[in-house]
Amino acid sequence: MRNIVVEELKAPEVYRQRVEVVERKGLGHPDYICDAVMEQISVNLSQKYLETFGTILHYNIDKGMLVAGEVEGKLGGGRVVSPMRLIIGDRATFEFQGIEIDVPELAISTAKQWIQDNLRFVDPENLIYQVELKKGSAELTDIFIRGGEILGANDTSAAVGYAPLSPTERLVFECERYLNSKKFKKEYPESGEDVKVMGLRHKEDIHLTVAMPLVDRFVESENEYFKKKIELHERIEEFAAEFAEKARAEFEGCMCLKPTASLNTLDVPGRGLQGIYTTVTGTSAEDADGGQVGRGNRVNGVIPLNRPVSSEAAAGKNPVSHIGKVYNLLSHRIAAQIYKEVPDVSEVYVWLLSEIGTPIDQPQIATAQLIMKKGSASEVEKEVAEVMEKELENIRDFSMELVAGKCPIC
Repeated sequence: MRNIVVEELKAPEVYRQRVEVVERKGLGHPDYICDAVMEQISVNLSQKYLETFGTILHYNIDKGMLVAGEVEGKLGGGRVVSPMRLIIGDRATFEFQGIEIDVPELAISTAKQWIQDNLRFVDPENLIYQVELKKGSAELTDIFIRGGEILGANDTSAAVGYAPLSPTERLVFECERYLNSKKFKKEYPESGEDVKVMGLRHKEDIHLTVAMPLVDRFVESENEYFKKKIELHERIEEFAAEFAEKARAEFEGCMCLKPTASLNTLDVPGRGLQGIYTTVTGTSAEDADGGQVGRGNRVNGVIPLNRPVSSEAAAGKNPVSHIGKVYNLLSHRIAAQIYKEVPDVSEVYVWLLSEIGTPIDQPQIATAQLIMKKGSASEVEKEVAEVMEKELENIRDFSMELVAGKCPIC
């Protein structure tokens, strides 16, 4: 039996607390771009190792930075003056059993494909790609050569996950996905991908502060910008109102949520380009803001300031030994399963702690903290422990889901 602890939290659920703050950085945000690109490189490199060697070798491509470029904005259509620079770094295995893998080429081609698939107005050929990947240390690399069905942990590290998402967390998450959906972009092609949503709930009042640039090729004048902005603002408030109606039905005892929203609050009429939020490419990385792995969303898609969160960035880490990825995502998976399968659990937090070198299915400790709807945690301790045992027992299958890219990380 594993070292599993189940305890009860005597605290109100997050959605019952008086104040809640939640953020989400969207598809075109520089931090999101870094996380998503490095993770896709991880998935593609894992597949390459499996195809070539039948196993995954040592790598951690989790140090990435997007350096902002320079543009000349212009109503009716500006231009890129200086390209963005994407730095791809950390460690990888370049040769095994006499066979070489062109890791830099794989990393660059993956990055280009992701940009082409997700950022409509960014030319992937118009970026500078700087690959700073080196060979791993002898001892960490040897973890993968030692073999075994379950590898040893590459670090002593901890992670925490929780379930369920609160109504505020879900609204913030789903609002960004709505604004970056293919349907919305088809209807409003002027809306850029660099969407950021900050949600503040005070009692039953939820306010969304949304930042979303308008692509300047679709805006001929300052007056047209503000007309388009009014229409976009109305769509956001309509979406939030519809969500609030659903939330009341889904969350037992959930207060009557009253959502409002604001859009691009730095705008000032009469100041031309200096008073409106436009971009040439749809992302602020073109000239305003750089990006970095780990500064964006947690692995469940939001930045939840009321919750305990893991300090590790999951994006780009290997999925079979690196606890910063495996436990980060698995803690949320276990929490979701406990919430789904165990009766009378209102909210659950799961903590996992590894010890370097110990098989990843044998954490130093696995803890579930429960907030109960009724009854006590002691009454469901056995059921909770069984869920945790099952998920840890199946950790290899879970790792293979990560290898296949089936678990979003941002």
